[in-house]
Amino acid sequence: MKSPLAKIADRRVLDASLVAVLLAGFFVADSFLDPFAMQIFKLCAINIILALSLNLLNGFTGLFSLGHAGFMSIGAFSCALLTMTAAQKQMNFFLKPIEPWLMNVTIPFLPALIISGLIAAFAGFLIGAPALRLRDDYLAIATLGFSEIIRVVFTNLQTVTNGSLGLKGLPRFTTMWWAWGVAAAVTVLMVSLVRSSYGRAFKAIRDNEIAAEAMGINVFRMKLLSFVISAFIAGIGGALLAHHLTTIDPKQFQFLKTFDVLLIVVLGGIGSISGSIIAAIVVTIMMEALRFLDGPLNLIFIQTEGTPGIRMVVFSVLLMAVILFRQQGLMGQKELSWDLLSKAGLLPRFKAKE
Repeated sequence: MKSPLAKIADRRVLDASLVAVLLAGFFVADSFLDPFAMQIFKLCAINIILALSLNLLNGFTGLFSLGHAGFMSIGAFSCALLTMTAAQKQMNFFLKPIEPWLMNVTIPFLPALIISGLIAAFAGFLIGAPALRLRDDYLAIATLGFSEIIRVVFTNLQTVTNGSLGLKGLPRFTTMWWAWGVAAAVTVLMVSLVRSSYGRAFKAIRDNEIAAEAMGINVFRMKLLSFVISAFIAGIGGALLAHHLTTIDPKQFQFLKTFDVLLIVVLGGIGSISGSIIAAIVVTIMMEALRFLDGPLNLIFIQTEGTPGIRMVVFSVLLMAVILFRQQGLMGQKELSWDLLSKAGLLPRFKAKE
């Protein structure tokens, strides 16, 4: 049996190995991938960020929230308005002029990204303070309603968000390094948070809220903290998505966007950081790999003229098959470890000294 120091050493070696592989992947992607493939890899990183933020609530704290699309839209529009130049804003707001105090506000991408996350976190605090007194389905309905309220407000707030026309021509700040760098930072934050006393409190609330309160945990404060952190990360993910697409409008952040992220969390394993990362990459790549099904097919026995949306049907069938055989998701609540990977034959096995 390994000592605690040996386990810590294994964990650090694994973390260092993963960082080395990640850096090598960046180099290969920047050097050899075509522009389309790089767009997919950036989208993988953004989906990792969004999945981890939702997993913090649904997986580690046990809160069933469906309001992530609202926090994403807040982060997206906030970062867009903070980084666009006055000329770009004037070009977008041709029906109704933008608010004068927003016209000349232009700041670098990094502070804009942080501020966008903070604005989303503040919105999370405002909605979480009353909504977290609800439980289970009632909390889900309340957060879903909040998300739709944000979308409707942004659709009608023409002097700030340009209404249903949205914002176009955003600076393309979301490079490969920005996307994966932020994804790595969020992963480190999540791992540190889950291993901390706060993370243990989140898990205690998830497992038995009454017992957690009896142990002296301030349940409401811990729930609110988890909700605010999740909103902050979702806002950053929305900001990166906005500068990846360079065009945003309120319709992109309908409640179905939350279900897209929830799909990744459930597929990877509710309560697993590794599962969210793996599922985000698999789902993003599979959605693009199956795109050929929407076009004309000329197989030996099957010929079709092309049916838009058929790839979603095929993807849904594959997803149902995975869930039927792995109801707990790809990873369940497990995390990648040196022992787990060595048992799978992916890493060398070392015998512990007696």
